[in-house]
Amino acid sequence: MSDHIFSNVKIGNMLLKNRIVMAPMTRSRCIDNVPNELVAKYYSQRAEAGLIITEGISPSDNGLGYARIPGLYTSEHVHAWKKVTDEVHHAGSRIFAQFMHCGRVAHPDNLPSGMEILAPSPIALTEGQMWTDKNGLQDYPVPEEMSENEIQCTIKEFVHAAELAIQAGFDGVEVHGANGYLIDQFLNPASNERADQWGGSIENRIRFALEVTKGIAQKIGADKVGIRLSPYGVFNGMQVFPHLEDLYERLATDLQKLGILYIHLVDHQSMGAPEVKPSVKKRIRDNFKGTLILSGGYDAKRAEHDLSEKKGDLFAFGRPFISNPHLVSKLKHKKPLLKADDTTFYTPGEKGYTDYPLD
Repeated sequence: MSDHIFSNVKIGNMLLKNRIVMAPMTRSRCIDNVPNELVAKYYSQRAEAGLIITEGISPSDNGLGYARIPGLYTSEHVHAWKKVTDEVHHAGSRIFAQFMHCGRVAHPDNLPSGMEILAPSPIALTEGQMWTDKNGLQDYPVPEEMSENEIQCTIKEFVHAAELAIQAGFDGVEVHGANGYLIDQFLNPASNERADQWGGSIENRIRFALEVTKGIAQKIGADKVGIRLSPYGVFNGMQVFPHLEDLYERLATDLQKLGILYIHLVDHQSMGAPEVKPSVKKRIRDNFKGTLILSGGYDAKRAEHDLSEKKGDLFAFGRPFISNPHLVSKLKHKKPLLKADDTTFYTPGEKGYTDYPLD
């Protein structure tokens, strides 16, 4: 079988040098929530990927959630991210900013003073704990139920952040609508018990995702916008719910109407999550005609198979990119992969971040 995943491909107005995507992965190296030289080095080392999608970047102060994750809502952030995008472009890749508002997946110790933890409904996350640099592991607090005004303000924060991303040199943005963060919290009845236009019916629960995506597309152009979704995902307290596949089919249909560049579909079955059934993947594929990125436990052989079967167009690799900066070359030449040190996934500094061998 020929190595089609290593051939260049045009999506929207971008030419990618291969079909391999570096998946977004939280790495918690941004001291004071600002990317530094280490971050620029990390992404440029991995620029063999046709497309890099950054770790989750908060569009606002109260979306930060985790310790040491980056933001993009000030001129300081724009200046810092410009160094990253310049390095990646110089190395020959494309890079999208992923916007992740953590919503209820947060703790006050990780937020600037005076910030509220916002969510669709006042339902606390009860599984696990949140790491804080100030006081170690802490329970998740009950979030504040977002008012109509707070919902509208948050949509505007996403749109403003997207505008800044283009100023910072990003090729586009990915809306994080997966893995139990704010947008996914609106989609899932486990975290959304609202009785207004933002909750209840499928139409209402997808409204926030669509309004954020629509606003960004209108601001920077639909051909520069993607969205990440995780049907059947149970991370961060999400649940498999009735009519789940109907919701994602309707969402895909409405995203198609917006004309965005891609949907990035997450399948964490390889990490112990429930299977993302082929039926929901097909319903999304049938109703969305843009680019489909598939992620979750891929190797080169499986990616080639799914490409030949037209199940997806691009294939995202996550953890292998952490410990194998030149992953594309290794896959192409069938070289063995180094295993990542999971004790350094979220620690500060270069250890387990930029010190993996490049060959």
